[in-house]
Amino acid sequence: MKKTLTSIVFVLFALVAWAQSSAFDQLKDDPRKAYGTDYPYNFAPVELTKAPKGYKPFYVSHYGRHGSRYFYNGYMYVEVDSVLTKAHRNHQLTPEGEAFYQKFQAAKDELNACSTELSDLGWQQHQQIAKVMYNNFPEVFKNGGNVYAISSLVGRCVISMAGFCQSLTQCNPKIIIREQSSRSILDGVKPGDRQNPIKHNPPKPKPRFEKNRSQFKGQDNLRDIVLSRTFTSTEGLPGNPHHIGSNLINLYTSLPSIGHEGMMGNLITDEEVAAVWESSNLGTYSWLFPERYVMIPILQDIIKKADAVIDGSCDRIADLRFGHDDCLGPLQMLMGINGADADPEDPYEVKNIYQNWQTCKACNMQLVFYRSKKASDDILVKCVFNGKEATLPVKTDCFPYYKWSDFRQFYTERCNSVEN
Repeated sequence: MKKTLTSIVFVLFALVAWAQSSAFDQLKDDPRKAYGTDYPYNFAPVELTKAPKGYKPFYVSHYGRHGSRYFYNGYMYVEVDSVLTKAHRNHQLTPEGEAFYQKFQAAKDELNACSTELSDLGWQQHQQIAKVMYNNFPEVFKNGGNVYAISSLVGRCVISMAGFCQSLTQCNPKIIIREQSSRSILDGVKPGDRQNPIKHNPPKPKPRFEKNRSQFKGQDNLRDIVLSRTFTSTEGLPGNPHHIGSNLINLYTSLPSIGHEGMMGNLITDEEVAAVWESSNLGTYSWLFPERYVMIPILQDIIKKADAVIDGSCDRIADLRFGHDDCLGPLQMLMGINGADADPEDPYEVKNIYQNWQTCKACNMQLVFYRSKKASDDILVKCVFNGKEATLPVKTDCFPYYKWSDFRQFYTERCNSVEN
């Protein structure tokens, strides 16, 4: 009993400490986290907790977002080009705006040709994540074995999968990987895809803070700042100033992912993006939260495939999934990873339970399964989210490890409680 209470206190302490260090304190250390879902994956070294005595990992179940990419649609590049070109011709650019225009013109053919596609950095991220996973859990992979990898139908996810899998086989050629991207597997990676032959109709409730959104008084003047530095006037330019400013901010936060960092000079700074982060974080949370029940088939796929490995009907050492931020973010909320299922009513509390840089480029979740030499011992599982051990809303007396039986029961009940 004492051990259990001690463990519960430890988990609660970890949750509080994690939340406190994950908002403004982290932004001070790394303002680029304010890029949110545009934040490139961080490979800071992390020391993981050793497994309980006698336990060794034998299986990994993974979901990863595609890596860094060019902007998700081509319209933004076209619109920025149109605005800058007209402003240049009409002499409506500041000196720094003119310097930006020249750099953009030099890169625009590449930007237009590569829009939506994985960048070189995105490929490298998945290569590195695979190597880290291999090195963190060598017992799973050292003897080789079968791996099954699935991807959404989108090219940047398929290429991310290819990079990850290639890296695994470079670590150990004895690993045999079957890769698949097809409509038949969408339930396990992107259930809400319109091409999914299995149709679902789960509820999509709004987060509770929405009814109190008017109470939030966050700073939101960044568009005006970047417009005043870029243009002497926006009169007569295509598009309204609000949209033009949003495009410039989106371009800025995407540049480190595509090798064009510095293109915009000092028109905008990381610290200024960080100053309006809390407002943008609310927007991301509002966008992702209603989709959490849509991700139930992914969680069910995780449970089903793990069951097959555990009961011996499947010989895989890993199941890999490659998809999108609008899948992994809601899946995090569905599972309550690091408290993301809290659903606060106070808009100022949202930052303490979810930070949109968690859904960064190449963000990933790894569920690592452990077996004891004693057949009578429980299977254990732990969640590694973006390289760090994560909390789950499942009872445990050995955090960050959870009994698979408790994990399975908790999430099966959570899935079954939602009408579909």
